[in-house]
Amino acid sequence: MKKNRTRTIEFKLRLSEDESIILTEKWKRSGMKSRNAFLRHLIIYGFVFDVDYSELREYNSQLAHIGNNLNQIAKRANENGLATNSDLKEAKELMDKIWHTQKSMLSKQPLIKQ
Repeated sequence: MKKNRTRTIEFKLRLSEDESIILTEKWKRSGMKSRNAFLRHLIIYGFVFDVDYSELREYNSQLAHIGNNLNQIAKRANENGLATNSDLKEAKELMDKIWHTQKSMLSKQPLIKQ
């Protein structure tokens, strides 16, 4: 070990072949000259996300249902040559529901602070 070394703790890491390829590719794309510097940068400044997609799946399901309702309204309007006030009111209510659902989903997203 060199005398004036400030980093004295050695760390050993085992990777699969795929993980090693991914690490090497990300390191090369970073433009950093040293893989060790790249890993230190990830440790200090990097993020790990554990994302629960269950609410997003529910959101997508609701959007699909709303989309189906809007398609039915459009079909009726095309068949009749016009949309009734009831159809327009229902379409507005569905659009309001989309905005409400989207705002609700966005409010549940985690804040990322650096």
